[in-house]
Amino acid sequence: MEKALSTAALAFAFVSAFIAFAGFANANQNSNSSASQNSAETIYLRRCASCHGKDGRARTFKAKFNDARDLTNWQWQEAVSDEQLYNSIMNGRGKMPAFSKKLSESQVDALVLYVRGLKK
Repeated sequence: MEKALSTAALAFAFVSAFIAFAGFANANQNSNSSASQNSAETIYLRRCASCHGKDGRARTFKAKFNDARDLTNWQWQEAVSDEQLYNSIMNGRGKMPAFSKKLSESQVDALVLYVRGLKK
């Protein structure tokens, strides 16, 4: 009887652990898009916000000094392609520095999507 109870308890623990792991894996799959969003936001805040502002409106002192673009402007958003954004980030433009040696292609792709999300 005691052996049957310990076997049942072990089986219960195994099934519980499997269910918890399966739930974790499923939650992890659902959070992949938010993880890339968070990394793009982190990159933006670290590399871009000093000129373009945390909200993308370019209302910082450094933005005024460097004539940084308001990334929330819908007219500009409509006029510029994703490829142009990508190229500007990688190669620089005007006073904006190039980030090709500091960011990977996938990071720049995520950053382009993040900038698109700033559109007002």
